[in-house]
Amino acid sequence: MSHAPSSSRASWWRPDVHADRRPFLIARSRIQAAFRTFFAERDFLEVDTATLQVSPGNEAHLHAFSTTAMTTDGRALPLYLHTSPEFACKKLLAAGERRIACFAHVYRNRERGPLHHPEFTMLEWYRAGEDYTQLMDDCAALLALAADTAGTRQFAYRGMTCDPFAEPERLSVAEAFQRLAGIDLLASVEPDGTTDRNHLADQLTRAGIRHAPDDTWTDLYSRVLVEKVEPGLGQDRATILDRYPICEAALARPAADDPRVAERFELYACGVELANAFGELTDPVEQRARFTAEMAEKQRVYGETYPLDEDFLAALALMPQASGIALGFDRLVMLAAGATRIDQVMWTPVAEWE
Repeated sequence: MSHAPSSSRASWWRPDVHADRRPFLIARSRIQAAFRTFFAERDFLEVDTATLQVSPGNEAHLHAFSTTAMTTDGRALPLYLHTSPEFACKKLLAAGERRIACFAHVYRNRERGPLHHPEFTMLEWYRAGEDYTQLMDDCAALLALAADTAGTRQFAYRGMTCDPFAEPERLSVAEAFQRLAGIDLLASVEPDGTTDRNHLADQLTRAGIRHAPDDTWTDLYSRVLVEKVEPGLGQDRATILDRYPICEAALARPAADDPRVAERFELYACGVELANAFGELTDPVEQRARFTAEMAEKQRVYGETYPLDEDFLAALALMPQASGIALGFDRLVMLAAGATRIDQVMWTPVAEWE
């Protein structure tokens, strides 16, 4: 007697299901091999970072998986599965590495859907002593390489199309808010980075965008970004959304010409966020202050916090000026291979739960 799978979709290990998924998985392997060659030809050293960390990251809205390590004398020590290899990679830069790349399995709780998975592959790479705009050129080259390797000329997702061979559009967050929502975002940000919640709320009201009386400035910003801005990004060609407000760039340094914004960009194709890049902040005092503020917000919203990685903060004092980026490898493969869900391009996706 056969038994139906426990989830709403048939189990990935069934031969008929695997046969349907296999073309996506072959494309994944080929793209990963092509990317490894890309970085090797540019003198990047591929590194392999530990998954278990004392801190999973200190962004307010990231949720980690926790575990417990037992010492040889029987003491219990809390550890976390990392949400990114970022802290470890930056420690390697402090140690003296100059160009590194890392394919890392990372873990994020409370995330599941067509574009989200609790365990996924993040590709991060770092350039010591190089401007973050060089990462924009890397992104353009990797989009084209993924498409070429998969044998496609166009990305398509949810009714949007994108030419992966076209030069991406570079658009500041302020320009995107003005163009797509009619909002002057930086009018609500002071030169020292503090924000005016009421000023932004008034603009949302005039633009007809719903919001709640207890929404913070960040809540309002996020609402506009998700509802009005992101759906219009990466249409026809990729979008590089650049120069985020400084309060929305916890690990990025301020822009030299405008302290209200940071050297941070995100890459979009077909409305899908693919990558997040920084001109890296290397001031340990400022970084500690930002992490502390993020954890205070996490405590306010979710009633929990994560510890700070004191080794990471100490390493920042030795870290050279650098640029770094995290790319959702599975999402890019999904677009290049023509899949509609992220789990279609994962060799062994995590079992579903209700």
